[in-house]
Amino acid sequence: MTLEHFMDEAISPWMREDGPDSDIILSSRIRLARNLANTPYPLFAEEEKLEKVKGFFQDNFTHTSLGNYKNFEFIPIRDLSAIEKKVLVEKHLISPHLTKHTQESAVLISENEQVSIMINEEDHIRIQLYFPGQQLRLALDNAFRVDDWLEEKITYAYDEDKGYLTTCPTNVGTGMRASVMMHIPALVMTRQINRMMPAISQLGLVVRGIYGEGSEALGNVFQISNQITLGKSEEDIVDDLESVVNQLVELERNARSLIMKESGIALEDRVYRSYGTLAYSRIIESKEASSCISNVRLGIDLGIIENTSRNILNELMVLIQPGFLQHYAKKTLSTNERDVLRSSLIRERLQLGK
Repeated sequence: MTLEHFMDEAISPWMREDGPDSDIILSSRIRLARNLANTPYPLFAEEEKLEKVKGFFQDNFTHTSLGNYKNFEFIPIRDLSAIEKKVLVEKHLISPHLTKHTQESAVLISENEQVSIMINEEDHIRIQLYFPGQQLRLALDNAFRVDDWLEEKITYAYDEDKGYLTTCPTNVGTGMRASVMMHIPALVMTRQINRMMPAISQLGLVVRGIYGEGSEALGNVFQISNQITLGKSEEDIVDDLESVVNQLVELERNARSLIMKESGIALEDRVYRSYGTLAYSRIIESKEASSCISNVRLGIDLGIIENTSRNILNELMVLIQPGFLQHYAKKTLSTNERDVLRSSLIRERLQLGK
């Protein structure tokens, strides 16, 4: 398996599957932050120490497997081009932060792209695992399996009172971030989301954009995750997040029904105009494309549009991003060139999805 295995397909294999509430919840993710005992943390360590950490993972975990997570590929970040880094970020296989420490950082990615283990990011180890739909509990169980697997060869930095020790104090304790990616266009259309954000924050959760902290909520896709890691168990954190997410799913469904009942024709017009823009435009910016894809996906979920695969739209959300467009073109593109190529690829994929 080579780097091209992860670069050439916009949609990861696990994303082709449906999960519970997958019309609204795109994915569930568990991320665990860990550090090696008696080793300086990445932000304070000398390059030689971090190279040793990276070499340990390369020697011990390259092409290994754990159950369904087979043939982990070891990828040093410094070996990647700027475009290749962008693609891995756009596919959520690595974080933007990891690309800033290119000399000493690396990632292990399972063949099915469901598990990635970032090395020398903010912490020595960032384990992340994805499942489609609302499957936080299953994701947590599998993240524990990966964590235990690594711990067979690693001694973690751990305190009996504080829990797992991390670079950032907000991660001390469980070291866990649980999150779901939600497509909630009806809550945006009815402006209910603006009222909900302060209430969600008061519950110890945070609402972010599609690529996490500091990113924009493109295409009405929001990431909901926990902020508190200390003083609660992993199970309690997941319970709290599930409770809020289940309420958001119910509110989104109610908002969709209300819009269909009170403004059905206007909604159909919005959906079909968006489909027409995607199907026939010759130049389109990423923000407009994301908005149109969101409207079309809503149309599919509500039965307004038939014979178009939801998976095609999942793929387009990655395919329209700057890194993937330039990887596809095999060269650096200007903004205008990306907008032209983006429209062309969208038209092609919509034809394939029929």
